[in-house]
Amino acid sequence: MPQQLHVYEVPSQAEPEELAGWTVVVIDVLRATTTILYALEAGAKEVVPCLEIDDALKIARDMPRSQVVLGGERGGLPIEGFDLGNSPLEYDSAVVAGKTIALATTNGTRAMHRCRLAESVLIGAFVNAAALAGRLAGLPRIAFLCAGADGEITRDDVLFAGLMVERLQRRAATGCRLNPQAVDARAQWMASFPTPMATDAERVPPALLADQLRKGLAGQKLVAIGMEDDLYAAARLDRFQIVPSLDLKTFRIGHPGT
Repeated sequence: MPQQLHVYEVPSQAEPEELAGWTVVVIDVLRATTTILYALEAGAKEVVPCLEIDDALKIARDMPRSQVVLGGERGGLPIEGFDLGNSPLEYDSAVVAGKTIALATTNGTRAMHRCRLAESVLIGAFVNAAALAGRLAGLPRIAFLCAGADGEITRDDVLFAGLMVERLQRRAATGCRLNPQAVDARAQWMASFPTPMATDAERVPPALLADQLRKGLAGQKLVAIGMEDDLYAAARLDRFQIVPSLDLKTFRIGHPGT
């Protein structure tokens, strides 16, 4: 039976009921899912995606403060009184190892809350693309849910969804059935690089991918606030081998197998 691959360019395109029974990959390349991957790779115990600032503050109140790192952004900038912003480069082992990260972001955490009826929810970004493709191979129904930016479609998320569709199509023994947004996302990925690179993404240099991320709405916003280095952090294709999942009962993201 062909593998079903659906792409939703913004969360509003998918009602929670539509995602019931699907494996959902939440994508917020710039920057929530990239930051979550950096944090867990650096040894964070878990990440709790919070809708509101007060939700994160409550977690910090309910635990020993030394065990919690408050992270997140509003308008792309760090939240006043929080330990860290939403830059993946801030989440190194010296700061986050062994800690719970209470993360409040504008778009990514909201997309995760859209998935409450899904079969399972995985965290995806360019930095774990190869590991994610391996995890998804052979699964019957996969939805790529792009976080977007303030309800608008962002190029970075759609490009990543397109890369995943391309990789999974090439691996699927029985073919794939794509929704129109998946067809479009793959076309955007293929048109963004010379064909040998687009079909063999391991050969895409980070600087070239960062240039593509810079063209999107989210990328332009980061450049405007002086956080262009985050584009390069997000463009480190296949850097990590972890594929974290969101526990829909506890709403916490831990290391695979935990």
